[in-house]
Amino acid sequence: MPSGPAAAVPSGPYLYIAGYGSGTVSVVDPATDTVAATIAVGGAPRSVALAPDGTRAYVSDYSRNNSKVSVIDTTTDTVTATIATGKNQEQLGVTPDGSRVYVANAGSASASVIDTATNTVSSTVPVTGSPRGLAVSPDGSRVYVTNSGSTVSVIDTATDTVSATIGLGNSSGLAVAFAPDGAHAYVSSAGDNRLYVIDTATEAVTASIGVGLSPHGVLVSPDGSRVYVANYFSNDVSVIDTTTNAVTATIAVGQYPWEMALQQGGDQLYVSNSGSSDVSVVALATNTVTSRFGGVGSTPLGITSGVARPAKADLAVALKAKANALLPGAIGYTLSVHNAGPSTATSAKVTATLPAGVSATGLSPGCTATGNTVVCAFANIPPSTSVTADFKLPLSLLSLGQITVQAARTTSSPNDPNPSNDTSSATCRVISLLLATC
Repeated sequence: MPSGPAAAVPSGPYLYIAGYGSGTVSVVDPATDTVAATIAVGGAPRSVALAPDGTRAYVSDYSRNNSKVSVIDTTTDTVTATIATGKNQEQLGVTPDGSRVYVANAGSASASVIDTATNTVSSTVPVTGSPRGLAVSPDGSRVYVTNSGSTVSVIDTATDTVSATIGLGNSSGLAVAFAPDGAHAYVSSAGDNRLYVIDTATEAVTASIGVGLSPHGVLVSPDGSRVYVANYFSNDVSVIDTTTNAVTATIAVGQYPWEMALQQGGDQLYVSNSGSSDVSVVALATNTVTSRFGGVGSTPLGITSGVARPAKADLAVALKAKANALLPGAIGYTLSVHNAGPSTATSAKVTATLPAGVSATGLSPGCTATGNTVVCAFANIPPSTSVTADFKLPLSLLSLGQITVQAARTTSSPNDPNPSNDTSSATCRVISLLLATC
């Protein structure tokens, strides 16, 4: 089991949770506390960090052999690249401009620097001992890396070299997180059950605070007034007032809490419970757990959140045909569009292509015929809802034999993530001017 650094302060609605034991990343909608997607990344996913624009998620891998950082496209929820770095990857962090990702390699005594434009390692920075926690300063100028040798390495991002080493006495740091103004950094120490406060201007420890048993993840509130510490063996979260450096509350959560993320404008705290494989939701106004939910893979460790995910609506097109036995003979077509979600489709157009020289009649409202095409426009299709439109082809306009009509989604909003179900066709056989079979 890897060590437990901190999650970065999140800034948006969707949660990304690394399932260490299941080799997956779960994407959770906090509006419903349900899993919107499960992404297979393989290995032993440890930590998740999001690009500032929310378009990519980076996932570290604690595997000793074949460790890699997985790059996830958050629009499609697919892995688009893997990047080999050092062994036993722990915490990772993204620079504020999104140009680089820093990864702590616990098994290689180094921090890797990834160029996000090329998805390649541009530099490897040696550090002391076994690096565990990692955090990028709010201005992007420094990276703090906690080491097993009771030190914190300070990396200058302009040169990607260690510019200072901060001693923690006999304590071995795990997680590290910066205050929003960058003036302080907070380091958890499982060995002595304390949180250390570092003045980043002097690069010296200015205070230590007793917390719960085996503190792991550390998170600072957006206004910098509070620090939250996940205590692994006491199954709780310590709340610290940064003005007094005193614990003001202790919140009981699930088994073996690991990391945390903030949501809903900073008034809800989400805690990954590695032992119970679920997530505790804490209302920070009262410092109480309001709910717990599972389905986030086995042994959830890293948890973070970012900018709003782009809306998307998976539209499935179907075309059915039925021969009309009544005079005058015609083939009736029903065009249906089903929205599999997850968002409402605000608009959609489907084009049906007819045999050459044939025009449709009996069109439903919203459909227009031009030459041998029919275009049907739809609006505001909620998830799990279908809409239909009809048109006819008079047999008198058709040649004898087999005819096929093709239908395809041509435009829709928001994005349709699944083009495989965007087309459909219907084939009939014209036997005479009065008779057809479909």
